[in-house]
Amino acid sequence: METSTATLEEVGSGELIRPFRFNFPQADLDDLHRRILATRWSEKETVDDFSQGTPLATLQTLAGYWASNYDWRKIEAKINALPQFITSIDGLDIHFIHVRSKNPNALPIIITHGWPASITHQMKIIGPLTDPEVFGGMTEEAFDVVFPSMPGYGFSGKPTSTGWGPERIAKAWVVLMKRLGYNKFVAQGGDWGALITEQMAVQAAPELIGIHTNMPGAVPAELNEAAFTGVPTPSWLSGEEKQAYEQLVFVYQHVYYASYMASRPQALAALADSPVGMAAFLIDFDARGLDLISRAFAGQNESLTRDEILDNITLFWLTNTAVSAARLYRENKLAYFSPKGITIPVAVSVFPDELFVAPHSWVEKAYPNLIHYNKLDKGGHFPAWEQPTLFVNEMRAAFSSLR
Repeated sequence: METSTATLEEVGSGELIRPFRFNFPQADLDDLHRRILATRWSEKETVDDFSQGTPLATLQTLAGYWASNYDWRKIEAKINALPQFITSIDGLDIHFIHVRSKNPNALPIIITHGWPASITHQMKIIGPLTDPEVFGGMTEEAFDVVFPSMPGYGFSGKPTSTGWGPERIAKAWVVLMKRLGYNKFVAQGGDWGALITEQMAVQAAPELIGIHTNMPGAVPAELNEAAFTGVPTPSWLSGEEKQAYEQLVFVYQHVYYASYMASRPQALAALADSPVGMAAFLIDFDARGLDLISRAFAGQNESLTRDEILDNITLFWLTNTAVSAARLYRENKLAYFSPKGITIPVAVSVFPDELFVAPHSWVEKAYPNLIHYNKLDKGGHFPAWEQPTLFVNEMRAAFSSLR
């Protein structure tokens, strides 16, 4: 991979922030094509649903399109058209996109992706956030946006020792925002981004004035433990709470991939050797997400295109980060869905196809300084990718009181 080597020093930071561009050699793309065509296929699943994982038909359609129709250079050019940088924080190179709004009073926001995601998931929200008046918003709703790649993901460095869990990443993100010259900013995240963003709030740097999450850590600890062990739904829960509890039980019973990554990430070496095998693993991140992606490859154009799905998968392949990304599951020692004791302002957006639909009753107890709560009528685990317009509208509403 070819990258830039020029360096610059950000004013007042005393730390180097290096402009970054990338261009993968054609030989890498040719090798990917050869490997896709050489896939040795398993037999078809013995069921007619998604209960055994990624269906063979979905995977074969994906591979056929990947080998014959997909053009990596399109997303490569789109990303390279954005201001990208790398800076070293706590001994590790961190890659990030940084787009400033033309509005000098724009609110700085750092948005963190999850797994199996990357900066490609955020491409559709950059313009509406930084240039709102062109996309149905008002000038005063503008954001300066920072999109970092988590350690072990994309173009960020791969940790060579243990210790890079959500808490350490959260500290690094505050260093990054301060290094960029921001003395006031907000943060947003879902999936791993939610845990990292919540840890930023727990650490409560004075520069961080509020956060937004679309995967709130709001499940009462005793209910979270009960759901993990599969205890029947408590009778005293409200209807909305019962639904959320049963969704959580389902999640804990169907996240074997997370358990494996948390225990034996290095055993997933095949993900670095077979692009189709890696794709099968990456798109099976939750039941609704797999269903949505399968429909896309069945020709049902909804919220995601085939190219958008393959942009993310191909970035994982070309950067060889499937295994390094998996190690984050092993590094994490936090409960995914339980309250963390956050006191700074928090905004929550609840999408219907999220892992669980968080009830207002749980959210308001988890976040005593709740400034925004809204339930949307569509969208899933990665709303900036799936429903960018709704996501942007939520960002505008969520942080309006903090400007």
